[in-house]
Amino acid sequence: MTPERRQSDEPRPATRPGALKPGASRTALTRSAARARTRTSVTSATRRPEGLGTTANTVTNTRSRLVGNRDGILADLIVVAVRALRSVSGWIGVIAARVGAVVTPLGWSLAIVTVAAFVFGYVLRWPELLAVAYSSLVLVLIAVIYLVGRNAFTIELSIPHSRVVVGDPASARLTIENPSRRRAFGVKAEVPIGPGLAEFALPGLSSGERFEHEFAIPTARRGRLPVGPVRTVRADPIGLVRREISWTDVHELYVHPRTTAIPSTSTGMIRDLEGNPTRDVTNSDVSFHALREYAPGDERRYIHWKSTAKTGTHMVRQFEETRRSHLVIALSLAERDYANDEEFEMAVSVAGSLGIRAIRDVRNISVVVGATTPEFAKQKVFAVRSLSTLNPGRLLDDLALVERDAASLGLVDIARVTAEQVAGVSVAFLICGSVPTPGELRTASTRFPPGVEVVAIVCDPETVPGLRRVPGLSVLTIGYLEDLKRSLARSAAA
Repeated sequence: MTPERRQSDEPRPATRPGALKPGASRTALTRSAARARTRTSVTSATRRPEGLGTTANTVTNTRSRLVGNRDGILADLIVVAVRALRSVSGWIGVIAARVGAVVTPLGWSLAIVTVAAFVFGYVLRWPELLAVAYSSLVLVLIAVIYLVGRNAFTIELSIPHSRVVVGDPASARLTIENPSRRRAFGVKAEVPIGPGLAEFALPGLSSGERFEHEFAIPTARRGRLPVGPVRTVRADPIGLVRREISWTDVHELYVHPRTTAIPSTSTGMIRDLEGNPTRDVTNSDVSFHALREYAPGDERRYIHWKSTAKTGTHMVRQFEETRRSHLVIALSLAERDYANDEEFEMAVSVAGSLGIRAIRDVRNISVVVGATTPEFAKQKVFAVRSLSTLNPGRLLDDLALVERDAASLGLVDIARVTAEQVAGVSVAFLICGSVPTPGELRTASTRFPPGVEVVAIVCDPETVPGLRRVPGLSVLTIGYLEDLKRSLARSAAA
């Protein structure tokens, strides 16, 4: 074998990328290397593992949900159509809401009848249906005419007194003025008063003319009455359409419970202005009690030097502890403690009368009512709710809102919770109806600590007023609210 043949049989090394092949130019080699690098970068970007970032094409928005990553005229048309449909649906929703606020159920019924009469009248060639359809259409057009125009006047609502006593007269004043240069036609006005509604026919007004109308507010029931807003109503005679415009805010009228005047010396059962001396002995107070020998820890200012000089032993003063009366008025809201609404209303009036007298006497006072257990609570709520005693008006505002409740605490539970939560009680009034028995009243009085004067006031319109005393408890039974003053005066004098 010749050397030339042996050399030709040996394998040739592979040509490296970028190496210059025989007969190839450098320009062709450069183009080939560039294409290879481009394919490599595209392949690496396509096979990029998750978690290392996202590409610019992975956008998540409404367009991607509609057409994905597609681009072109068709995709743009789809996006434009969807955006236009959303805009039109929004306008349709606004128009439907405004039309729905104007058209009454009778109007919708007549509109459906009109359309159905037209369709079936022409399809079935029934002249009577076509007559009904055209008549209904005329009624609809006439009703629409009543909605044309704007009210050019201004309306104000005022209540001279925002607080009245139940049964007393109360009124509100409606003022209408036409500030425009043209005559304003008369309209119908409505004023919601609590659960009721007052309607008025407002007259037409010339330019600059003013009209005032005063109307009564019912106060037969204790509570808080929202009055207003005043709204004008444009409606056709049949009642197909109705357009309301509110002109004022809502005003509130408090209807307070009835109260009676009580002597100032009756509510606390204590006549000492400085405080009532108790049997508890203390080292520092106002009421002097006795002398005793000095003990380590006693204050030197209480040493009685004259007695010390006579006995030769240091003697100090000892005092009786005094306290200022702290009144607690506990009103039961439980339905089981009252036979009817008349007893409950009298109990609320009794609580207000006692509270007002104590507030005016500048006594420490707490007025509490039983808390109500929520409807779906797993356990009974043992708590009391304190009413405002800042001034008589605030107290009566809160009493105007209390109502009987089957889930409220009974009298015995109220007494126990009040004794636990209110400290320093000296006199406690427990107010209830005729249902609690003497045993329950006695049990309620034992929930307070010894030394607390407990007075149970039983409201029973069908019984004779009276006073019964048992150890630690005084039971006042009243048939009318005016009996409270005489019963308390008799109890304070006893």
